[in-house]
Amino acid sequence: MANLSDLLGSNFQGAQGTTGTQGTTGAQGTAGPLTVPQNAKTASYTLIASDTGKHISITTGGVTVPASVFSAGDAVTIFNNSGSSQTITQGASVTLRQAGTTNTGNRTLAAYGICTVLCYASNSFVISGAGIS
Repeated sequence: MANLSDLLGSNFQGAQGTTGTQGTTGAQGTAGPLTVPQNAKTASYTLIASDTGKHISITTGGVTVPASVFSAGDAVTIFNNSGSSQTITQGASVTLRQAGTTNTGNRTLAAYGICTVLCYASNSFVISGAGIS
């Protein structure tokens, strides 16, 4: 008895199957914030966890960066909305490091200066901006 290839020839090719349907497209991600919400303060202020992603507008008394409140990646912007310098105070058990230097400790934010405080590890922060010394 002859096998199938002998009967059909060696160049026989079956019909191509149909192409499957395309899968659905994934959902689009949500847009990031278009604003940096303000938390206006007119007296000495200690940062809290809900300040993350916001800016503190301070007119007097300065701002303290406390321990055990923030996680790595949390950032807060501080704007000195006055004609006088404001102190950014390194809280107890906190390391507040000035970006691009080996300086640690309290920082001074000049009149109408702006800075960002970024938590990079547990109780460790880096501060940078215009008017920081």
